Amino acid sequence: MVVLVLGLPAAAVSTGMTAYEASMDTVRAQAAERHQVTARLTSDVKGDDWARRSAQVRWTDTHGVVRTGAALVEPGTPKGAAVRVWVNRDGTPTGPPASELNATTSGWLVGGMAAFGMAAGSGAAWAGVRLVLDRRRYAQWDAEWDVVEPRWSARFHP
Repeated sequence: MVVLVLGLPAAAVSTGMTAYEASMDTVRAQAAERHQVTARLTSDVKGDDWARRSAQVRWTDTHGVVRTGAALVEPGTPKGAAVRVWVNRDGTPTGPPASELNATTSGWLVGGMAAFGMAAGSGAAWAGVRLVLDRRRYAQWDAEWDVVEPRWSARFHP
């Protein structure tokens, strides 16, 4: 019980904070590496549903070089429309950087899994100890009954 009461919060908080800090390192690295540019679609984007679709776009980078690549855009966007595209330092289209919400969610999720794992491990240890002790107690009862039973059964036989 002590392990559960003291260990569960300690395990959950420490693993959650570790996961959060690791995720925040990723957030900071991606924020430093990625930026948005305005690009133009080189073709119409077909579709009338909600799912974003990959389409070819063209933009000019900070050095004046015209670049092309694929980016996810809203369906129904016409050719030549301006869209915002995330690119990395090399100018390759990429997804947006992770946010602090991603890091917070990761920390809570990992902390929750650690708490669940600690609770499940404590429950399994409790059940295992109980099983071992029950088997020992039943074996002792069987041994004692083997001694007492002949006396009891002799009372009822003429």
